[in-house]
Amino acid sequence: MTASAASGAPMAFRAGGRGVVRRAPARLAEVAERAGVSLATASRVLNGSDRTVGEPYRVRVLAAAGELGYRANAHAQAVARGASTVVGLVVHDVADPYFSAIAAGVMRQCEQRGLVVVLASTRGVPERELEYVATLRSQRARAVIIAGSRQRDRTSTARLAAEVAAFAESGGRAACISQNRLGTHTVLVQNRAGARDLALELVGLGHRRFAVLAGPATLLTARDRHTGFVEGLVRAGVPADAVRVVHGAFTRDGGYAAAEQLLADGLDATCVFAVNDVMAVGAIAAFRDGGPAVPGRVSVAGFDDIATLRDLVPSLTTVRLPLEEMGERAAALALDSAPDDPARIVRVRGEVVLRDSTRQV
Repeated sequence: MTASAASGAPMAFRAGGRGVVRRAPARLAEVAERAGVSLATASRVLNGSDRTVGEPYRVRVLAAAGELGYRANAHAQAVARGASTVVGLVVHDVADPYFSAIAAGVMRQCEQRGLVVVLASTRGVPERELEYVATLRSQRARAVIIAGSRQRDRTSTARLAAEVAAFAESGGRAACISQNRLGTHTVLVQNRAGARDLALELVGLGHRRFAVLAGPATLLTARDRHTGFVEGLVRAGVPADAVRVVHGAFTRDGGYAAAEQLLADGLDATCVFAVNDVMAVGAIAAFRDGGPAVPGRVSVAGFDDIATLRDLVPSLTTVRLPLEEMGERAAALALDSAPDDPARIVRVRGEVVLRDSTRQV
C-alpha cells in the first residue's frame, strides 16, 4: 500500500507517459474517513437523504468532501430522494422549430425550479419514444414531458400509455402535448377547430378552389388539421370533393415535394393549405422555383406560427399556437401534480393570423 492510500488521500496516476499526474475521483468512503464519520452518515449528507444529520457532522462531511474534491453520485442521490432533479423532454424532431419552441417553455419552467431538462428526439419512431420513457423511469427522472402527435397505430399508443403509467407508479410525473391518448395530464391542441377557423377566413377572402398538403396519413395531428380544414370549407359552401389532397412528409422537404406534385398535375387551386408551417415554407419555395407567384397566382397558408419563420417573404398566413406557453404549462402540469391527482386536460385553441402569403381574390 502506498503512503497516499494509507493516509486516505486520493490515488494518483500518470497519464499519457508525459508525467502529468491526475487524481482518481474521491470515493465516499474516503470522505467518511477524512470526516471521522460512518459511511452511512456521509451518504446521508451528500446523497440527499431525508434523514437528518447533526450539524457538526454535516459540517465535517462537507468540509472533507471539499478538501478531497468529492462529487456526489447523481444516481445515488436519486435513489435516496426517490427521484432525481432531471426532467425528460421527448420530442419527435429536435430540428423542427415547433419542438424547439416548446422545449424553450419546458426549460424555462424547469429552470425556475432548479431542475435540469434532458432532451430526446425520436424522429417520429414510436419504439424510440417507448425506449426513452423506459430509460427515464430506470434513471428515476422527476418527470417526463412527451411532445408530439400520436400515431393511428393503437398498439404503439397503448404500449406507451402503459409505460407512462409505470413511470407514474415508480414515483415520476408525466404530461404530454398532443392528443389525449396516454392517460396522463395533457396540453390538448384543438387542431380541428383551428384549421376550421382558417378555412372560413380563406373562403372569406374569395377562394373557392383549394389544395391541402396533408402530411402523413398516419399522424393524428395532420389528420385532424386536414379534417378540420375540409369541415370549414364545407360549412362555407365549398364541396369536399373539390379539394385536392396531397400527402407527404411533415417537413419542409415534404411540403416542397407535395407542391411539386401539384404543379406536375396542373395547379388549379387558388389557395394551398399546408398542415404545418414548415411544409408551407417548402411549398412556397417550390412555387417560387416552379413559376407561380405567391400570393399573386396562388395563396399559401400554414399552421403553428413558428416565430423563426415570421420574417419569411411573403409573411405566412397561419394559425398561431402559443408554443412556448404550451411547453411551460405541460411542465407545470407534471411537476405540480400529486400521485393520486386525476389527469387534467388543458385545451389550447389557435388564432388565425392573415398575412401577405394570402390575398383577396
